[in-house]
Amino acid sequence: MTSPRITDSGMRNRAMSSLQRNLGRTQTAMDQISSGKQLKRPSDSPTGTVTALQLRGEVRANKKYSANADDAVGRLGVAQDNLQSSVELLTVARNLTLEARNGAQATPEANRARAEQLEEIKGNLVQFANSRYLDRPVFGGSTPDTAAYDDAGKYTGEEAGETVRAIGPNAKVRVDVRGPEVFGADQVADENGNMVDNPAQMFRALDDVIAAMRSGDMDALDSGLQNIDNASDLVKSTLSDVGARYNRVTQMKQSAEDRLMSVSSQLSDIEDVDLPKAIMELQLQQTSYQAALAATAKVIQPSLIDFLR
Repeated sequence: MTSPRITDSGMRNRAMSSLQRNLGRTQTAMDQISSGKQLKRPSDSPTGTVTALQLRGEVRANKKYSANADDAVGRLGVAQDNLQSSVELLTVARNLTLEARNGAQATPEANRARAEQLEEIKGNLVQFANSRYLDRPVFGGSTPDTAAYDDAGKYTGEEAGETVRAIGPNAKVRVDVRGPEVFGADQVADENGNMVDNPAQMFRALDDVIAAMRSGDMDALDSGLQNIDNASDLVKSTLSDVGARYNRVTQMKQSAEDRLMSVSSQLSDIEDVDLPKAIMELQLQQTSYQAALAATAKVIQPSLIDFLR
């Protein structure tokens, strides 16, 4: 069996190829350290690239869910605070109505003073009904206007449509509350199906009680008290619903942030370089390259041609 013939040119070519490969590994380690990434192109790790793309999609989705949840929390939080304040004012209005119906202090002068107080309460309630989030009324539906109610307490917002936000995979929540759902519709159908003014509409109920206090109509005060109670019950029911939605959004927001942290950590494990390991690899390649240079210099001795040049 004959051995393969080894020539000087063959040795030089193989030595240069080995040195080039060593330099390539050195360059790779330097690139990883400078960029902080171990994946720069799909060829670096096809499997890792596919996984990274999937994780990046999840990161974008969870960031969107978290942003939507922030918007929902803001909208529902404004609605919740104003509904709570409305309940408190309606309680005051109810107490004033009771005082106007009963007791020795229910004089015409005292009732007129109570009517003035109710006028102020109505004005505050109209302000609550026109509360805004990002310059849009939270009780106005999708209206482009800046108010849901006029000064008299008549609804001017959108009657239909809902504003929803996606806060998780296959999870959406409604973030708006239209005024008629909270403070009562302006008109309702009577027994014959005809549309008539709704006496339990909160602002109309207050107007009726104010008029009754000024005129001294006790029967109207009785019906007005019932209408105020009905309006208050509707606001309380809506407050409960908004609170439930607020809690759900808060929980989903936390879930989205937790998932985002987990996915970001997984993505970092795939894409980001282990810096101490990369530095050690660079030092190893540099040492290996220097040793290869020294070994090549000893193995490839000067030939006669080198002396004749």
